[in-house]
Amino acid sequence: MSTNLYLYKRVVQAKLYIDLHYAERIELDNIAGEAYFSKFHFLRLFKKIYGKTPHQYLVTVRLKNASLLLKKGTTVSEACHAVGFESLSSFSSLFRKHQGMSPSAYLLFYQEKTSAIQKLPLAFIPGCFAQKHGWKE
Repeated sequence: MSTNLYLYKRVVQAKLYIDLHYAERIELDNIAGEAYFSKFHFLRLFKKIYGKTPHQYLVTVRLKNASLLLKKGTTVSEACHAVGFESLSSFSSLFRKHQGMSPSAYLLFYQEKTSAIQKLPLAFIPGCFAQKHGWKE
């Protein structure tokens, strides 16, 4: 096995660790340890492969999972803590930066969308598809 492939597999192993343990308190030493690298060497390799630092990747994974929880109707505070953020204010500012709206606005948007779908489901089906199946005149 080539050296580059071996190194890549070790970095992927660390990424998978982040994917599985994102809601826990994760330190750079823990992640680098999963790949059996010093933290400085690991930082360089991770950023080279994924285009962001392990911390930036961790934040992205947490925010993605928080978005999914908010879409399901979880409160902002519950979503914040469920994905591993300790501070509601830092969560809110990071969420706004990544999603373009506050977590509470995101939650409200999806609650309203869910309500609208329940009231008028055909409004959310493309017209040509609905007409083909006889659901519209």
